[in-house]
Amino acid sequence: MAVVSLPAPTAARSAPPRAPAGLEAALCQAVRGDVRFDAGARAAYSTDGSNYRQVPIAVVCPRDVDDAVEAVRVCHEHDVPIVSRGGGTSLAGQCCNVAVVLDFSKYVRGVESVDPRARTAVILPGTALDDANAVLARHDLVIGPRPATHSHCTIGGMIGNNSCGATAQWSGTTAANVERLEVLTYDGTRMWVGAGHDRDEGGIFRALHELRDRYAEPIATRFPDIPRRVSGYNLPELREDHGFNVARALVGTESTCVVVLRAEMRVLPKPKNVATVVLGFRGIAEAGDAAPGVGRHGPIQLEGLDEKLLRYEREEHRPTEILKVLPDGQAWLMADFPDLGTARAVVAEHDGPGTILEDDAMRQRLAKVREAGLATTARTPNGPDAWPGWEDSAVDPERLGDYLRALIELLDEFGYGATSLYGHFGQGCVHCSIPFDLTSEPGIARYRAFVTRAAKLCVEHRGSLSGEHGDGQARGELLSIMYGDEVVRAFEEFKAVFDPTGRMNPGKVVHARPLDGDLRLGADYAPAQPATRFGYFEDDGSFARAALRCAGVGDCRRTGPDGGVMCPSYQVTRDEEHSTRGRARLLFEMVNGGVIGDGWRSTAVHDSLDLCLACKGCRSDCPVQVDMATYKAEFLHHHYAGRIRPRDHYSLGWLPLIARAASAAPDLANALAKMPGAKRLAGIDPKRPAPRFAPARIDRWLRRRTPRGTGERGRVVLFPDSFTTAFAPAIAAAAVGVLEAAGFGVLVPPKPVCCGLTWISTGQLGVAERVLRRTVGTLAPYMRAGLPLVGLEPSCTAVFRSDLGELFGRDQDAGRLARQTVTLAQLLAERAPDFAPQVPGGVRAIVQRHCHQHAVLGADADATVMKAIGLQAEDLDSGCCGLAGNFGMTAGHRDVSIACAEQALLPAVRAADPGTLVLADGFSCRTQIEDADTGRRAVHLAEVLNAAVHGEVLGAYPERRIAHRPGDRVR
Repeated sequence: MAVVSLPAPTAARSAPPRAPAGLEAALCQAVRGDVRFDAGARAAYSTDGSNYRQVPIAVVCPRDVDDAVEAVRVCHEHDVPIVSRGGGTSLAGQCCNVAVVLDFSKYVRGVESVDPRARTAVILPGTALDDANAVLARHDLVIGPRPATHSHCTIGGMIGNNSCGATAQWSGTTAANVERLEVLTYDGTRMWVGAGHDRDEGGIFRALHELRDRYAEPIATRFPDIPRRVSGYNLPELREDHGFNVARALVGTESTCVVVLRAEMRVLPKPKNVATVVLGFRGIAEAGDAAPGVGRHGPIQLEGLDEKLLRYEREEHRPTEILKVLPDGQAWLMADFPDLGTARAVVAEHDGPGTILEDDAMRQRLAKVREAGLATTARTPNGPDAWPGWEDSAVDPERLGDYLRALIELLDEFGYGATSLYGHFGQGCVHCSIPFDLTSEPGIARYRAFVTRAAKLCVEHRGSLSGEHGDGQARGELLSIMYGDEVVRAFEEFKAVFDPTGRMNPGKVVHARPLDGDLRLGADYAPAQPATRFGYFEDDGSFARAALRCAGVGDCRRTGPDGGVMCPSYQVTRDEEHSTRGRARLLFEMVNGGVIGDGWRSTAVHDSLDLCLACKGCRSDCPVQVDMATYKAEFLHHHYAGRIRPRDHYSLGWLPLIARAASAAPDLANALAKMPGAKRLAGIDPKRPAPRFAPARIDRWLRRRTPRGTGERGRVVLFPDSFTTAFAPAIAAAAVGVLEAAGFGVLVPPKPVCCGLTWISTGQLGVAERVLRRTVGTLAPYMRAGLPLVGLEPSCTAVFRSDLGELFGRDQDAGRLARQTVTLAQLLAERAPDFAPQVPGGVRAIVQRHCHQHAVLGADADATVMKAIGLQAEDLDSGCCGLAGNFGMTAGHRDVSIACAEQALLPAVRAADPGTLVLADGFSCRTQIEDADTGRRAVHLAEVLNAAVHGEVLGAYPERRIAHRPGDRVR
């Protein structure tokens, strides 16, 4: 096999900065947490959610607050800049810098104390907002501001940006909800600050008093009195009528002044939220005109969105069924109210179409449409890529409609008319991603000209350049337009009080680097365009564009499944490189050169991808549909081209052929698999039991058997996948019984076929293509006849629906196979909706969805079928089972694999009542449950349906009656 190298980038990125002599050794000696100077960590932290890229000197994940203090001490001794980082989702460049990055999110997290009477809580800076609120919920309390990134944004990051979110309409900004902060200056001064002060630490308070008095007039007159004045430093909080609140003055300083060590937050009773009003308008400006009137009714949140946003969501095939409830219009206001009477009054006052939603599930789905706005508008299938840069302006709500009209006119003038406008209209905040050309000198000049004009327009409407995302590098140099030079000098002096040497996040907010400098793309952007095996058709056939797809939203950094799958490895390790976003950053650096210069051979990229479970959760859960499983397979294909592969690539990667060979002597194969050293030779974790091969291949029996039933519903082809055939043939037998009972005639391919999954997941794409080519040819006559192909194993079924098209492109037979492949439940729900044999006794089931079913196939039909047969099914919010094909079987992956399962799946199985079915269609999921000594065996839906057909009473441990596996004693 020839060695494949990655073409050199046409314009390689600048080399990363070198660390000062002795810094690494000093940090490693002083810090108990993680100290990373390697290329992988620095690549992962080279950007945030913004347009900017600055490779850090190093990354430090302190173990606790005192560890962070030590890290700052060492950096001060070596005169090295630092920047604090939380969720890393900032859109203005404030989370990337040529500095030592302090990432608090891995270890420095937790709610240290709650005082329900005082309604305060002391929280560590790396705590995700949803995690903090989960603790506060025990006291029926909540942190008021709730950004769209609430599942993974951190308290420290919210304080850095003065974050808001939709609920700030009710609660106020983060600054309004901070009581006290424990902070650390670059020179080591550590203190609590809040309203007033007890003692002056290093003359800081005296200097702040003097600064306030010196700039009293511009502080009183140049700061617009609007709900979302987030740009600049919060100097009015130093006034006596504000209580000389140093803590709130530091909120929104974006790590340019202090390191936040702890926060004492004001917490609020959780508001009742019973009704969502949706009002329709002719245009977004008219919605803006109406927002102040609706706002006077006291909504919890008041959001606006335009028709373009909804159109883009439909084009991206997002779940948009909920949009059918919207009233007629080209723009809408959505407002949540604590009582139905107010909601009805708002609809009655509206001179146009309106509706009220009371169902919580519907209201949550509609809210997610709005929360997905940034990612939706960043990458649209039929339009140019769009970027932040002017994504966050806010004006006086009374002037919002006029501002929107003027902004639309300006966008059209610059050729940016495809821009969608939406946001927190109740507080005058407008969000938008704009199709800037950031890859040519004229395009970048046009970007600068636009944001300069937009800043002036915003100020004309009593606005703030930022309404919640902060200034960073994107808006720092524009602050003089909003405040004037005198106030900007006051900002510089405020920073100098805390950071006289300018080592705290330099070049952001004040003394800002150019807004068109340090661009992630830039006029010299010309990445390598390597030949690939997958097509990347949604990325114009370009792997480099696929690597650019990540918008930095960070949904992959959720700390638990939270109704999805992505990203199981991050949930366990909390390492940025093990998130989908982190891996995408490394791939971006790989094709652009600079930090990672060894292309497909990169050890850093390999190590990052090594813990990717290839679960495909990101394909559905990532708001821009990054498909890291595909990228990993592509990388492994090239990384090992012409080289010896890991042993498990030959054993587990070639499992379908091994299983076929084992069928000639299954007892011998099972005995060999148990021999000492066999697992080690195969690269398999020695603690993993080897799956037992079946005594005979059921596909051969199915070809010989005489079909039963009437077949009045037509013929179907059952796909005999390698896992079911070799390890669980009873599932195939049960499926045949169900299909025939439902009135289908069951056909089986005339010779062995395979989806190629094991070769895909191990990056042996040449073999996978050959295997799939043979399978497509074998199945072509059935597909051309219009017959459905029924898949039993979700991972194999998903290959036909996703990977096949990426590998085969416009091949007509492959296209037919993709369109006609269905799950058993999908076939029954669509073609036999009246087929509903009842499970006797109202049996309960907990259901573990296979990741590939979640990401590619969907599970709505399964829910429909289970309900129809009387099964009381509960879908576990458990994410990935952790086994994930070959991943959890290999040496070195066991701890991560089991930790994934222990998040929710295994505890739920252990806690299940003996009479409860444990249902899992995926072979990996069933194997993980059984191998973990839960005392239970998971069953396939086909086995449950077959039991219902035969009227079996299941009783305790129902799997013992209906789920037969190789090695079971005859009962």
